Amino acid sequence: MKTFQELYKELLRNQMKDEDINDEDYDPHHLDCLLNPDQYAPVIHTDSCQECAYDRACKNSCIFDAIEEKDGKLTIDPDKCAGCGVCIEACSLDKLSESKDIFPVLKEIRNEKKDVYALIAPAFVGQYENASPGQLRSALKAAGFKGMVEVAVFADILTLKEALEFDKHINTEDDFQLTSCCCPVWIAMIRKIYKELMPHVPGAVSPMIAAGRTVKKIHPEAVTVFIGPCMAKKKEAKEPDIKDAVDYVLTFQEVQDIFDAADIHPEELAENDREHSSRAGRIYAHTGGVSEAVKSTVEKLHPGREVPVHPQQADGVPACRKMIEQIQKGETDANFFEGMACNGGCVGGPKIIIDKEKGKSNVEQYGEEAPYRTPLDNPYVMELLHRLGFKTMEEFVEKSDMFTRDFGESHPQSQSH
Repeated sequence: MKTFQELYKELLRNQMKDEDINDEDYDPHHLDCLLNPDQYAPVIHTDSCQECAYDRACKNSCIFDAIEEKDGKLTIDPDKCAGCGVCIEACSLDKLSESKDIFPVLKEIRNEKKDVYALIAPAFVGQYENASPGQLRSALKAAGFKGMVEVAVFADILTLKEALEFDKHINTEDDFQLTSCCCPVWIAMIRKIYKELMPHVPGAVSPMIAAGRTVKKIHPEAVTVFIGPCMAKKKEAKEPDIKDAVDYVLTFQEVQDIFDAADIHPEELAENDREHSSRAGRIYAHTGGVSEAVKSTVEKLHPGREVPVHPQQADGVPACRKMIEQIQKGETDANFFEGMACNGGCVGGPKIIIDKEKGKSNVEQYGEEAPYRTPLDNPYVMELLHRLGFKTMEEFVEKSDMFTRDFGESHPQSQSH
């Protein structure tokens, strides 16, 4: 019988040839997982786990208690699973896999009545055989996408929102803010494990959600597909309060699989370049990028501010938890906290194609090449906000519902350490 990965590869080849599967030598559950990923958690079982020589390493690795054992069998609770992928790394028997949205996306692309837009994460630079951003745009269009939108532009917008929130709420040495606009596992940790810190989290959506909502506002019938290194984005896209924004999530590796199956080589294609994002938005992809972006924007917004941004960052789940414990115990003087679940930030995500250090270097270089330093310098950000109906900065902070999340908690950020 075919393994899950073998079935995936065969199904992808056949889809490109518009052919059906030739035989029935596969697990029907595997096929259902591939064709209907919205019915499953971001992590799926691909084989029986009744016997385990590793003392349930996957279950023990899950900080969200999403893996349960019943009658000797393991199940994954889709409501609890955050999609961090730690359990997949922990399973030495390779019986866990990330879910895949690739087949529903290909179905949407073939529907000529719909325009499908690719929303590409800031970590994309250099992931595809050193193809330039313009060449990657050409490759995605060759694969059937209507266009490519750099999510870094919306990282600019969320940087501006978080900077304005900081400027409004952080006014004493005891006030502090936890960023909400990047890593979904970081937010899941705070919401599910450290709920008492939620009042210090501004209700900003992630750049992915901001991008999806903006595309759908401008093109109401559009299908939006986020592309990045992160499995947890698959879960974030399904969160009840923000599920209107992004229809599907593909990883960098899934997109590479499409390129391979369709014989598309991005590095050989013509340039189709557009410059819309600032350095601030482009460097979100590595640890410290959000902090640097918000700090530089606050300094630009309010030079000589009496209480400046004092950032602290952590990457990797253990380091994030240690930083949160420092906050709880009052053992830090920082007032802006950035957490990234993956070591190195998004450039170290579970579905990257290149080494994370190379990825960080590429992102830094791309940031240096940006024509603007901060969102406040970026005329495209201001033009886009005006197009969306925001006439002033105050209006953007107070009435930006499409860029705001309702976490269900109040957010009096003036609470102190």
